[in-house]
Amino acid sequence: MNVAGELKSLVYGRPVSVHVDPIEKKPFYHFLPGVTAFSFGTAGCPLSCQFCQNWELSQSAPEDHDVESMAPARIVDSAAAQSAPVIAFTYNEATVFAEYLLDVARAARPRGVRSVLVSCGFMSEAPLAEMCDVLAAIKIDLKGFSDDFYHRVSGAALAPVLRSIKQIHKRGVHLEIVNLVVPTLNDSEPLLSGLADWLMSELGPEVPIHFTRFHPDYKLLNLPPTPVATLERARDIAMGKGIQYAYVGNVPGHPGNDTYCPQCRQVVIRRAGFFVAENKIANGRCRNCQHKIAGVWS
Repeated sequence: MNVAGELKSLVYGRPVSVHVDPIEKKPFYHFLPGVTAFSFGTAGCPLSCQFCQNWELSQSAPEDHDVESMAPARIVDSAAAQSAPVIAFTYNEATVFAEYLLDVARAARPRGVRSVLVSCGFMSEAPLAEMCDVLAAIKIDLKGFSDDFYHRVSGAALAPVLRSIKQIHKRGVHLEIVNLVVPTLNDSEPLLSGLADWLMSELGPEVPIHFTRFHPDYKLLNLPPTPVATLERARDIAMGKGIQYAYVGNVPGHPGNDTYCPQCRQVVIRRAGFFVAENKIANGRCRNCQHKIAGVWS
């Protein structure tokens, strides 16, 4: 709100949704596997994705919710009380509560609690630089590799998101990418190949990419869930381009949920839904062949 020429946040200290989730639900597959994340979000989002699964929060206004105020210190205390070593800014787009995010992350750091961000990546360089100073990991939803798709389906633009991804990678913050594959809208072979080519050329082979299954929601109730074969094709395209860690998301029990060593091809992390069933990484390396596995493991 503009108050006498000064912008005032209407969501600072006003989390609408608060839960403790597995870190894999964000999803982070290469960041402290098996830990829990104290997760929260407020109202609002700069995008208007027609497929949003959290639209009740993201497309709502602050005054739509009667919530209890939680100061940054109380968020950190709550995370500690739940034995959660990670605080996740998620559910809606956290850039709308950037000031709150920064204060929570700064309060968490002396307590040994790490902060992670789940974001659409549609932001300016200066605030992102400030966030990178305090965040341990960032997951970016790369909606599709088409500016037309961004304009028509998300009410945004592709170029700022690509810029954000490159900025995060350059800063050395742990980064993972999610691409929600929507039937008929962003699932063509040229788009999937273009996305994989860009990731390889700009980020290299070690940044994880999750190809996630779409389910009908919000304004896209007319489309079917993504065929599993489409997700498998996207994963094959990415790995064929040289990407080492490509995943099939939102398909529990699929072997594409597991992490494989790029050298010996053995499973190093086996997952059951959002939970780690087996972890064969020791000191950041594959126990079978000692190859270094990209990620943050401790």
